[in-house]
Amino acid sequence: MDRDTSFAGISSEQIGENYFLIGLISRFNNSFQATADALFEELSWKQVFSMNCVALFSEAPTIKDMANLLGCSHQNAKQVLSKLESTGYLKFQQDTTDKRKQRLVLTEKAMRFRNQYELASEQAMQKLFATIPDDAISTTVQTFMQLIRNIEKIKGEEHEDNRSL
Repeated sequence: MDRDTSFAGISSEQIGENYFLIGLISRFNNSFQATADALFEELSWKQVFSMNCVALFSEAPTIKDMANLLGCSHQNAKQVLSKLESTGYLKFQQDTTDKRKQRLVLTEKAMRFRNQYELASEQAMQKLFATIPDDAISTTVQTFMQLIRNIEKIKGEEHEDNRSL
């Protein structure tokens, strides 16, 4: 299969496919975020994504749970989640067994928002993936999962290196 390995006048041969891929991921992320921000009007893509991630947990998650899922710092997760709380999409509730923990619960306003945009989101996803075969999506998912595991391994090694100083 002949594949396009250039973008904006830069080819993967110039910088290597690994660097090219990271650049494409960043480019896609920026374009996707801008498109999704426009779709959701009142909330940013990061806020919508965070809200949807809260709904994935079987038990109301903590900020730490969300930071781990989102792959960001506790501080960054709290910043996005606090904005959702201040706009009425999320409530912070004290954990019943550990008073130090705060659990995140979606409000009725969040449920209405999610229902309002469910069809538009589904249609956008169908358009986005329309020309991509299922096996390519599956391979991409596996590749990203491995990249995430590799990042976690690197972060663990850096943490160990810092402890030995």
